[in-house]
Parts: sequence; C-alpha cells; structure tokens
Amino acid sequence: MFNDRTTPLSLLQTRRSGKPRDMVAPGPSPEQLHEMVAIAARTPDHGKLAPWRFVIVPDDARPALAKKLVEIQRAEKPDCSARDDEAAAQFVTQAPALVVVLSAPVIPHKIPLWEQELSAGAACMNLLHAAHAMGFVGGWLTGWAAYSNAVRDLFGDVSQRIAGFVFIGTPGRELEERPRGELSEIVHQWNPGYGPDR
Repeated sequence: MFNDRTTPLSLLQTRRSGKPRDMVAPGPSPEQLHEMVAIAARTPDHGKLAPWRFVIVPDDARPALAKKLVEIQRAEKPDCSARDDEAAAQFVTQAPALVVVLSAPVIPHKIPLWEQELSAGAACMNLLHAAHAMGFVGGWLTGWAAYSNAVRDLFGDVSQRIAGFVFIGTPGRELEERPRGELSEIVHQWNPGYGPDR
C-alpha cells in the first residue's frame, strides 16, 4: 500500500521513493514545501551547526535552471549530444516540485566533517519522510549535476556540495516495492569475538 499514514510506524514501514519522471500534479503548495523543509531541519545535528541548506526552485524558475544546466553540461562535456541536452533540461523540470539540498559544513570546527555530512544526508531523508507524511511522494537523485562545481555554484558556494535533488509530487503510477537487504545479512549482534573474520 502506498504511503500508509494511519500511524507513524506504518508510515515508516511503507515509505517508498517515487521516480521523479513518474510524478504528476498536484505537488505541494509553497506553504507545504516550507513546512516540509522545517521538518527536514529537525535532524540530528551534533554541535547545533545546521550544516545543510535547502534551496526551493519555484516552478517559474525551473526553465531558466534547465537552460543553465544544459549550458554547464556543454561546457563540461563537449561531446554531449542533443539527446544529452534534452535529458539535462528534463532532469530539473520533472516532477511538480524540486528542493536542492546542500551539505554546508562548518570548517574548521571541532565537529568532524564526516558527522556534518551525515547530518546533511539525514536532512534529505527527513525531507522524504515529511513529503510522505503530507500525502506526497519524494525521490532523492544525484547524477553528474550533483558533482559539478558549476552546478553547485548555482545554489551555494565553494565550501558546499550538493547532497541531492529532492523531487516531490503525486505518484502517477503504482509505486513498486524494491528489494530490501535480508536482515540476516545486514543486522548482526556484537559479541567479544565479533570482527572482520566473523
């Protein structure tokens, strides 16, 4: 069952990511998006540093972002084709809503960089949970654009990195359950003999 919100536990047990290309309207209103971001910011944050930023891309700005992405792709990948241009433009215009989440660590600081980066990942996850709790579906993508400094510069500064493009909307098709790791393979109980040779 998609997005069972009858109890907090069922919401967590049934959460699934949606493919942004399959998302349709309605998407969240600007007020709902801001509420989702406020929830996403309630994430573990050692040192109270808020080492993440959220950039909401409004509908009327997404064509301009698509154009910028195509320009950057052409500059970084001179051999790209018209199909690549189309894919880059489509990437940021798919789904009704887009929030770009940035890892924005405070450096130097006594809180390790790794912990701050983990917090940014947790913020992305909280954003997905908030979207589901409000009756929408979310999808967290990266791709080449997430690792491009020129794309990053559209949203933040040199000290930051794109943690993900989070798309939010209504599922246009049945969500498929993905394979999950067997608990026997991913959950272990520690004992004095536990280690790499277990």
